[in-house]
Amino acid sequence: MGKIIAIANQKGGVGKTTTAINLSASLALLDYKVLLIDADPQANASSGIGIATHQVENSIYDCMINELSPLDAIVETETPNLYLIPAHLDLVGAEIELINRPDREHVMKAVLNPLRDHFDFIIIDCLPSLGLITINALTCADSVIVPMQCEFFALEGLGKLMNTIKLVRKSLNPNLEIEGIVLSMYDGRLRLAREVVAEVREHFKEQVFNTIIHRNARLGEAPGLGKPVALYDATCKGALNFLNLAKEILEKNMVEEFA
Repeated sequence: MGKIIAIANQKGGVGKTTTAINLSASLALLDYKVLLIDADPQANASSGIGIATHQVENSIYDCMINELSPLDAIVETETPNLYLIPAHLDLVGAEIELINRPDREHVMKAVLNPLRDHFDFIIIDCLPSLGLITINALTCADSVIVPMQCEFFALEGLGKLMNTIKLVRKSLNPNLEIEGIVLSMYDGRLRLAREVVAEVREHFKEQVFNTIIHRNARLGEAPGLGKPVALYDATCKGALNFLNLAKEILEKNMVEEFA
């Protein structure tokens, strides 16, 4: 049965969508069948792997609001083994449309649970907010990956997100785990970046991935070409970082499976 992982941080600009795209692609290139869910109306995860908004016929919005079968919304991508349920601008209105729906926090769970048998991993790229769509993602997920920029103000946002995860565990999804905190946009030349890494590791210990995502020009260029970085330049530091992150997640889940 496939594992659902939400990529979440209410702070924008921390590498969340970059992580969702490139982790999904790396797992796919390691021969795992992966479904990426774009749950952000900006649809950056969709365009970042080559699916433009104007090409989208069915989206996660149609599945959640119009009760479209998720199998009818899945599209293939250029990356072998990587599939996508895209986002559309209509998703902006979904939170309002869900307000009066019974069991509104579990709508995404009802959509995605039937897909577990079709994929090894389902990765959700969440909105940079803690609204109802993100709560839906955390409610249906088995675990959450928190990308965190190596800057001082990112520490404040991390605490707020951890409190939200605790609240979701308490009232909606008691089995939600923290898959890990991934430190991103790291520049080893900056003392502040090194200090942030040390402080996060000191406070969150084994919850922090060993792999750090370095600042890398290729990572910034790849989305403009509609490609994960591994298809753009497989030898660059960014591609190797995400490949190592994927391997770390696989190793962790293999250990948990046989624990």
